[in-house]
Amino acid sequence: MTGNERVHIYDSTLRDGAQAVGITFSQSGKLRHVRKLDELGVSFIEGGYAGSNPKDMQFFADVRKENLTHSKIVAFGSTRRAGKKVADDPFVQALLAAETEYCAIYGKTWKLHVAEVLRTTQKENAQMIADTVGFLREKGRRVFFDAEHFFDGYDDDPEFALKMLETAVEAGAGGVVLCDTNGGTLPWEIEAVTAAVCARFPGVDVGVHAHNDSGLGVANSIAAVRAGANQVQGCMNGYGERTGNANLTTIIPTLELKMGRKCIADGQLKNLRATSLYIDDLVNQRPDIRAPYVGETSFSHKGGAHVAGVQSNPATFEHVPPESVGNTRQIVLSELSGGANVLYRVKQLGRDYENVSREEVKEILRELKQKESEGYTFESADGSFQLLVQKALRRHEPFFQLDAFRVIVEKRGSDQPCVSEATIKLRVDGEAEHTVGEGSGPVEALDRALRKALTRFYPSISDVLLTDFRVRILDPKEATAAVTRVLIESSDGDRTWGTVGVSPNIIEASWQALLDAVEFKLMSDARR
Repeated sequence: MTGNERVHIYDSTLRDGAQAVGITFSQSGKLRHVRKLDELGVSFIEGGYAGSNPKDMQFFADVRKENLTHSKIVAFGSTRRAGKKVADDPFVQALLAAETEYCAIYGKTWKLHVAEVLRTTQKENAQMIADTVGFLREKGRRVFFDAEHFFDGYDDDPEFALKMLETAVEAGAGGVVLCDTNGGTLPWEIEAVTAAVCARFPGVDVGVHAHNDSGLGVANSIAAVRAGANQVQGCMNGYGERTGNANLTTIIPTLELKMGRKCIADGQLKNLRATSLYIDDLVNQRPDIRAPYVGETSFSHKGGAHVAGVQSNPATFEHVPPESVGNTRQIVLSELSGGANVLYRVKQLGRDYENVSREEVKEILRELKQKESEGYTFESADGSFQLLVQKALRRHEPFFQLDAFRVIVEKRGSDQPCVSEATIKLRVDGEAEHTVGEGSGPVEALDRALRKALTRFYPSISDVLLTDFRVRILDPKEATAAVTRVLIESSDGDRTWGTVGVSPNIIEASWQALLDAVEFKLMSDARR
């Protein structure tokens, strides 16, 4: 096999991925998934288990109306049942009813499963494979045979496992897919067995279907490609049963950037991160910030020496350019930061900070490390960091002065919810404002009271929404007296920013983060 031969990506997210805990696709979401992966240039998209439920069959009807450019839709099913004629098996008929050009059927290649799961003979198992593949081929379908538990079966009895593949190929299967269904095989074992299969069946497409139970789903898929496999099955973002399937968002760039193997449409690799985020959004999942290539922190640098190295030459601490997969470099600020980190982040704030002096950088760094020692963190608090810089440079002018705030939490009756009320007294240019806000919790009440007080002076403050609120106890051994860190994420529809507050009093910590969120908004509007 030549090094530049195409590897076909087979996406199983809508079937295998949807079997993961917490993953559910709506009917429209499944179609949106197909459109997005067709844009990416994935070769095959498995639409679901034909006949298993009405939702999947409706999908096959709906997807026929889509005008796809790159992807072929595959209906998934199994061999006929033991003791049943193939033409009478309702699940085989469902594969035909799906009306897809391609079908994938799984069959047993491990004697243990033949005896204890199917409870039939090895001869009948082979006939089930032959009958189903042959029947589908007679009906004009192109067939992939998914050899379930193949690597376990091969380890148990290589000749039996290979004989089941041979049965499928002789019946007309255009490709055989070697499945590490239990996810326990090691990469060198995958490579050796895949090489043996490729040698046994020259000219037959060989695929791999790896699960991640040992954390090796990606490594096993890459090992199979090294051995000659030209199809890789997996799921976007690594969704799947138990610990998930091989993660296509890691496999695709590894194949393209490190092995020189084309597997998606030209020019689409730069859209990989956006596609990953899009799929997470479809199923209401928080993106994995540490995911290889596409995670938010995949190209983040925190240590001062690392930052200096990356600024000199990105290759010193980055294995691929972040933009090659649609990602960006981040310089993270923390107690590990050096002057290079601070200078890089300060310059990112815009033209007003281009000429910051060495002494000013030192002052910012001193202030940053002091705050970090008190429990503040600025990795997810870009708004608070910019305010810290403004104050360290003595450029900050407060937009209002707080005179006092008070929060009351009231519970009336055991079956009634708590009600919070916040009172705020502040001054804007010497003019006093005194407002009250109510909410289901103290932070919501404070937020409402503060915005009510400021809207008359700064109307744009009404656009700000609190989109996330996180609390972390910093000293658990101190129990209820522990220091609390509050991180708030805010948005005005155009921008999103994070702010942080720290205090032994959770209300005060929340106030600090809330205050920074409002001040950042007002400062940004003023600079505009």
